[in-house]
Amino acid sequence: MGQTSPENRIRFFKRDVRVNADGFFVVGLGRDSGPKVTLAEIMPSGVERTYAFDVKQREYREQRIEGVPKRTVQVPEEALTRIRQEGRLTSGARKVHSTRQDFLNEFIWPAKGIISGVYGSRRVYNGEPRRPHYGVDIAAPQGSAVVAPSSGRVTLVHNDMYFSGGTLIVDHGHGISSTFIHLYKVLVKEGDVVERGQLIAEIGSSGRATGPHLDWRMNWFEQRLDPQLLFDTLPERQ
Repeated sequence: MGQTSPENRIRFFKRDVRVNADGFFVVGLGRDSGPKVTLAEIMPSGVERTYAFDVKQREYREQRIEGVPKRTVQVPEEALTRIRQEGRLTSGARKVHSTRQDFLNEFIWPAKGIISGVYGSRRVYNGEPRRPHYGVDIAAPQGSAVVAPSSGRVTLVHNDMYFSGGTLIVDHGHGISSTFIHLYKVLVKEGDVVERGQLIAEIGSSGRATGPHLDWRMNWFEQRLDPQLLFDTLPERQ
């Protein structure tokens, strides 16, 4: 998050960034961002200042597993159309560029439980890297409470996506969104405005999950963020 004069414009990753009345704005970097990024500050006169930032490179966990049957890791051909359709739904929800400013407030953990999966980790099956994990997993019994980590507006509810099962997306404003997946039950509907700490769903193991847990993901538009960076502590246990 940054601040400039409210009259200025900000551009980052070739995107015009929304600036609020107090000059605050937010941008985000994903897992594979390069070692340097630039941000442009554009004055009303048209004068542009460019700032270069070094990005600390992280090392991510990698697990190699050999001898896995192909049918276990490959997606059936007949499921591809459905997967693409569902991908367009989630991408559309993450493109929302609202004036909400909930992202300015402190976030809370959306569930109680044990961290069972971390952002950026990846499995390599039979020598072939799979897609990285883009969320933080909180393991807890099925039916456990999921609350809104910050206030926002519900932009997507889907009860049965191929990969993510019960899926819920909440817009926190300026391109920041939370995605909650593998849900057992969604307790809100699209268009609802939710408050921080409000019960919004129940933990499940729907979609391609091996056990009940909440997979919480955050985005700045298409940039996938690490939710755990918002906290200095782990979630409370059940």
